[in-house]
Amino acid sequence: MKVIAFNGSARMDGNTAILIQCVLKILQDEGIETELIQLAGQQIHGCTACGTCRKIKNKECKIVNDNVNLYIQKMVMADGILFGSPTYFSMMSSEMKALIDRAGYVGRSNGDLFKRKVGVAVVAVRRAGGIPTFDAINHFFLISQMIVPGSSYWNVGIGSSKGDVEKDEEGIKTMEDLGRNMAWLLKKLNSTEHKEL
Repeated sequence: MKVIAFNGSARMDGNTAILIQCVLKILQDEGIETELIQLAGQQIHGCTACGTCRKIKNKECKIVNDNVNLYIQKMVMADGILFGSPTYFSMMSSEMKALIDRAGYVGRSNGDLFKRKVGVAVVAVRRAGGIPTFDAINHFFLISQMIVPGSSYWNVGIGSSKGDVEKDEEGIKTMEDLGRNMAWLLKKLNSTEHKEL
């Protein structure tokens, strides 16, 4: 089993990455392979609504001058997908939104590529706006027919300066509980994957 995680923050190792790593550590402790991709510094282009992926159905986006097609393939190969984002003006980062838009369009145009994978959202926030970001990421998972496990609170950690989220004890616990619930669900799904649902 493998989980692919994406950090949509412009700060490569900031609060969002810290929260993501809390989840990934639990998954690793449960024997699940993980990979973290940091979008910081990358030029991730937005969807141009050209419709090529819907016409050609080759499981790729027509835009080829960034890494999105590689990331789509990594998502296809993974059992679980984690999207982490800071909160910018009450929403996810533009890089995360571009990845979600393009991966979502390709996935839905090619027979729902992410169907029945496990999806989790992780959000870093300074003060407010974290819940709309959390909801928007979960909307991607739900419209992609993915399975979303819960945690002991909404998957939001509070902090401004780098490392501040480590002081949010409830936020850290939420991430650890999320990791445990994701691992449990992945194992349950993996044990029945030979059965047609």
